[in-house]
Amino acid sequence: MRYLLAVIGILGLLAQPVMAQDRPNSILVLDGSGSMWGQIDEVAKITIAQEVVTGLLSTIPPEQQLGLTVYGHRTRGDCTDIEVMVTPGPDTRDAIGAAVRGIKPLGKTPMTDAVIAAAQALRYTEEKATVILVSDGIETCNPDPCAAARLLEEAGIDFTAHVIGFDVTDAEALAQMQCLAEETGGTFLTASNADELTAALTTVSATPEPEPMPVPSVMRAVEGDTGAPLLEDPVLWTVTGPDGAALVTDQQANPLELDLLPGAYKITAYRVQVETEQAAQLQVIAGADATLTLVFEKPAVTATLDASDTAAMGDTIAVTWNGPAGESDYVGIGDPQADSDGAINYSYVRDGNPVSLQMPPREGAFELRYYQRDGTIIGTRPITVTPVSATLDAAETVAAGAPVDVTWTGPDYSNDFVAVGVPGEKYTNYAYTRNGTPASVVMPNEPGTYELRYVMNQDRTVLGTRAINVVAVMASVSPPAEAIAGAVVPVPWEGPDYKNDFIGVGKPGEKYTNYEYTRNGSPAQLQMPTEPGDYEVRYVLSQGREVIATTMITLTDVAATVTPPAQAIAGAVVPVPWEGPDYRNDFIGVGKVGEKYTNYTYTRNGTPAQLQMPTEPGDYEVRYVLSQGREVIATSMITLTDVAASVTPPAQAIAGAIVPVPWQGPDYRNDFIGVGKVGEKYTNYEYTRNGTPAQLQMPTEPGDYEVRYVLSQGREVIATSMITLTDVAATVTPPAQAIAGSIIPVPWEGPDYRNDFIGVGKPGEKYTNYTYTRNGTPAQLQMPTEPGDYEVRYVLSQGREVIATRPIALTEVTAQITAPQGAVVGDTVPITWEGPDYRNDFISVGEPGEKHSAYAYTRNGDPAQVRMPPEPGTYEVRYVLNQGRKVIATVPVTVSDIAVTLNAPINGAAGTTVAIPFDGPSYRGDYIGIGAPGSDDHVGHVNTRKGEVAQLSLPDVPGDYELFYMMNTGKRVMARQPFTVTP
Repeated sequence: MRYLLAVIGILGLLAQPVMAQDRPNSILVLDGSGSMWGQIDEVAKITIAQEVVTGLLSTIPPEQQLGLTVYGHRTRGDCTDIEVMVTPGPDTRDAIGAAVRGIKPLGKTPMTDAVIAAAQALRYTEEKATVILVSDGIETCNPDPCAAARLLEEAGIDFTAHVIGFDVTDAEALAQMQCLAEETGGTFLTASNADELTAALTTVSATPEPEPMPVPSVMRAVEGDTGAPLLEDPVLWTVTGPDGAALVTDQQANPLELDLLPGAYKITAYRVQVETEQAAQLQVIAGADATLTLVFEKPAVTATLDASDTAAMGDTIAVTWNGPAGESDYVGIGDPQADSDGAINYSYVRDGNPVSLQMPPREGAFELRYYQRDGTIIGTRPITVTPVSATLDAAETVAAGAPVDVTWTGPDYSNDFVAVGVPGEKYTNYAYTRNGTPASVVMPNEPGTYELRYVMNQDRTVLGTRAINVVAVMASVSPPAEAIAGAVVPVPWEGPDYKNDFIGVGKPGEKYTNYEYTRNGSPAQLQMPTEPGDYEVRYVLSQGREVIATTMITLTDVAATVTPPAQAIAGAVVPVPWEGPDYRNDFIGVGKVGEKYTNYTYTRNGTPAQLQMPTEPGDYEVRYVLSQGREVIATSMITLTDVAASVTPPAQAIAGAIVPVPWQGPDYRNDFIGVGKVGEKYTNYEYTRNGTPAQLQMPTEPGDYEVRYVLSQGREVIATSMITLTDVAATVTPPAQAIAGSIIPVPWEGPDYRNDFIGVGKPGEKYTNYTYTRNGTPAQLQMPTEPGDYEVRYVLSQGREVIATRPIALTEVTAQITAPQGAVVGDTVPITWEGPDYRNDFISVGEPGEKHSAYAYTRNGDPAQVRMPPEPGTYEVRYVLNQGRKVIATVPVTVSDIAVTLNAPINGAAGTTVAIPFDGPSYRGDYIGIGAPGSDDHVGHVNTRKGEVAQLSLPDVPGDYELFYMMNTGKRVMARQPFTVTP
């Protein structure tokens, strides 16, 4: 932990063998604010500070004038909570140690004022004085530590403040602490974890005057300009110091990073690839940037290309290249006669070598080119692009809108297509050539003379054409002359039945209202509009929505009736007899006149319809509604009367209790009895379907509440009654002290509501362990495994409200284990132990810092029988608490290998049994196997028995095999022997 190293380093100054008069009077200032309860590596920061400072005091000479100041340790929120607990003087070590051990962090962080108080106690304006501050947080009282530090330095004879930032990550806090140290000529150090302890012990300097600090220096080599990326080819550096001595000679790197002391250095960079040298001077100044960039000239680059001399237009060819292969370099083809050097087509060299390059869509003399990413051409090669043609064949005359098979020949490049269109105009329809020949091309709807085309996708280049004559297509529709509005009518039809053609109905000159696809057959089952009147039934081509046949149909009124009762109770389910067409998804609805329906039920559920009424009393309209267009075709009025209810809770109850609430009301589906603050949402509820009285749980907070009868529909409250909730009381009576991890009896008194529990945790933190109160009193509560101050609580299940607490101090739990110093791999070793033997505690073995490889539960007695790992090495035997897997005792054990030998014959006949003498441990599950050479898988095996010769059945297949001894623990092969199975 770096802050401990800092304390060691700085307190170490006090213990140096210098004359007494040379030692400055000193005060240690410790942070006692509440944040010091935070943990590093599961140990409280204040605990670590107490242990380290106490240990260091023994190294300080008795004559050293030393004192102690602490802040934030007595009251919360008090910026004046600063106490000089030990006045500087000789022989103060014991007093300081006792004071440090007694610190209980509590309040704020007035670190600046604490340093000032310490300086005043040292009479810093009269004598040489040193303050050592250890703090873990930002100044919370004084707004300007830097200004205060400057005043101390100016007024002091020789005043120094050393500052250690303990577990500090906030940038502002770090800046404050560093300023406080630097303004007084002191040392600023930080600390974050325990792993830094060993390394830092050897590096903390005890010399009062700092040596010049090296400056991180960076030397870069680039090409062209300073903003270019670093060279990737080898660069050798030579660095000559201010005294003319070479610090580095021909060191290959880019960048070269060195820590250099302030001064002027000569820097030379040699670029091996082009045998060129650059040199410059680097002035290293403390606190300034020390970066030097040496720029080499960019050498001329060239490239070569290789490909066939000719290629067909639009074809994709392979082009082999040789060039610098920059990330965005590319190979392209261009027109040497064009005004621009740009590429017509291109491919990145990063895609491989050769690259695939598409030729232009026209014939002629072109040029293959290698481009760098900025467009510079560094290599060319000529190529001739030759013409390519295509042919088309199809019927001379075809029907409008029909799909026509067009036989074609052509290059079939990616995304080439066969199209149809008016000569000289854009194509109408197309089909990709990738789908094969013939291509199926849909003809236009309009009769006339058209042109079939083979189109190369690149630049839509037409390679071949053929004329085709499109003639009109005929169709008919034969609906009945008359039908009922909204009905589904059969409509016989004739026509081409092209893909997605449909039969539609609509007002003449208007868009169709409904439709049915012709693919569903003739007659089409076509639903009519809901409005009576004259309509047009149409045969519609999917392509272009062109109508090619029509016939008129007259729609007559559709009739319906609804006959609800004249009156009903609000919210009730009312039977409503009805008559009507019962079209698909028609429904009976209810709502205010002129407003949207509130509730509904489908007519498909039969008559009478079971229709739920709204919850508000008043006059409503029951309607027969056609699903199509939501058209209302019948109505009848109904008057809804008030729905009555009552709730009768007791006038008073205990908070959190389950209270019987008698009620009367409609008991509609999902109605409920709820409780909540007046004007607020309910807290708890109980469905009325569970009967009266409702068993309603009260809130946990005392006060005046409202019990309500709530209709499920709209959450309307139709009855209320007040109830007053009084405090719920509880007590917990644990012992004042217990051993960490133990199960202790905790007598308790309290309401014992469902799922209430007794818990234990750090004050202000979540509980660690708990047990339900339903298990009786005293509660058997397991303690956490970490020692310290905890809190036992009675917790209401509802809202996790804590209604009683009692402190408990947990002391360290200890254990001892005794194991042999050495053992052999795979052996089962007796481990003697003493410990708490909590439920599921275990003795384990494993590599230090790693998970265990084997274990035995302590409940199985002492000694524990633990199997050693299968690999030799240094291991650790541990006593492990099951709770949190905390290790509370360890001893080392050295596991050595064991020699195993196989003394089998070198061969045996297939299918026979061979005797295999062996020397091995014969642990449970060990076996001798036979398998392929070098493999751990066997084709036959026999378990070993101590003192016996293994009888192994050989495979039926002759060949070269290998015998092996497999230790079951870890599935480790301990010995191998070649073996031949003969015919």
